[in-house]
Amino acid sequence: MSAFLTGVGLTPFGRLPGRDSQDWQCAAAQIALDDAGLDPLRIGAVIAGYSTVSGHLMPANVVAERLGVRPEVAFGMSVGGATGLAMVAQAASLVASATAEHVLVVAGENRASGQSSTTSTKILAQVGHAHYEVPLGGTVPAYYALLASRYLWSHGLDDAALAPLPVQMREHAVATVGAHFRQPITVADVLSSRPVAEPLRLLDCCPVSDGGAAFVVSRAPTSERSLSIVGVGQGHRHQHLSALDPEDTGAARAAGAALRQAGLDLAEVDVFGIYDSFSITVAMIMEELGLAPPGRAGAYARAGAFQADGRHPLNTHGGLLSYGHSGVAGGMAHLAEVAGQLRGERGAAQVSDCEVGYVHADGGVLSAHVGVVLRKGSQP
Repeated sequence: MSAFLTGVGLTPFGRLPGRDSQDWQCAAAQIALDDAGLDPLRIGAVIAGYSTVSGHLMPANVVAERLGVRPEVAFGMSVGGATGLAMVAQAASLVASATAEHVLVVAGENRASGQSSTTSTKILAQVGHAHYEVPLGGTVPAYYALLASRYLWSHGLDDAALAPLPVQMREHAVATVGAHFRQPITVADVLSSRPVAEPLRLLDCCPVSDGGAAFVVSRAPTSERSLSIVGVGQGHRHQHLSALDPEDTGAARAAGAALRQAGLDLAEVDVFGIYDSFSITVAMIMEELGLAPPGRAGAYARAGAFQADGRHPLNTHGGLLSYGHSGVAGGMAHLAEVAGQLRGERGAAQVSDCEVGYVHADGGVLSAHVGVVLRKGSQP
């Protein structure tokens, strides 16, 4: 695959009133364009993620207009939390096919300050089945709570088994400027936080954040800091929880396809960015990928396997659970972090000898999976 990540833009996340969705998108896009060293007029395609706050029917055209971009191709995309990486995969295809030389991928919204929690909950609950799930009062936390209950029961675990995962994410966020939450937490804090949808408690769940993220994907490197996109893969096995196969959600299929395209195996990956909307999300994905044995993701976190100097450095910015979750931009922050690691720009949080990164996003209720493999340097 001849495609390169040439620009990365990530804003702080948090409850940050005063900006609307397009403000966050444009702020992140400008950072990415500056990072790539490109004038907006050199962008040939714009792909924008959906926003639950603005709900504009033509998000890419809106952001292009505001930035002064005049693309030949512009469209929006929506596959839930996997949208960010799906947009990157599409951008890589556009540059590889010579449809565009440079593609701007962008998302962001003011979900924390511009939308009530009640509205957010109602909108997001629509990923559930309209006849069999939503009418029963289903919400996204409730859907994942059902998965968590099954997981704990099937592996003979108690409620404390998943708690080390949000603790690890918070440990990373403490040292990350721009993270929504930077106050350290303990397993006891997780277990004493209020129930949201049992067995999931507040600290098992990602926050709702404001913020934006953007990337420039190009046909050729624009600087020595450009990274090679060497593999992409997707897996779409179901949409609704009631149709999910917990043993084959599509995560391993997406990762396998991306790694095969890259000509690599999982053991050659130096740093990971794995979607973690809930503690159960990252546990199930990590285990399906083979990064932890069944039922052992929490134990691996407790043992330090996911620290920057651990066996599988994971979400070293704090992930969705602590850096924050601003809709589509939330999953994109994982890619921004992995890019920073491969560029050697993470200071005290830097993973040593970092050459290859794998990023994985999930949309819906483990419904849509996209994996992307990045390699340091500009050789495809």
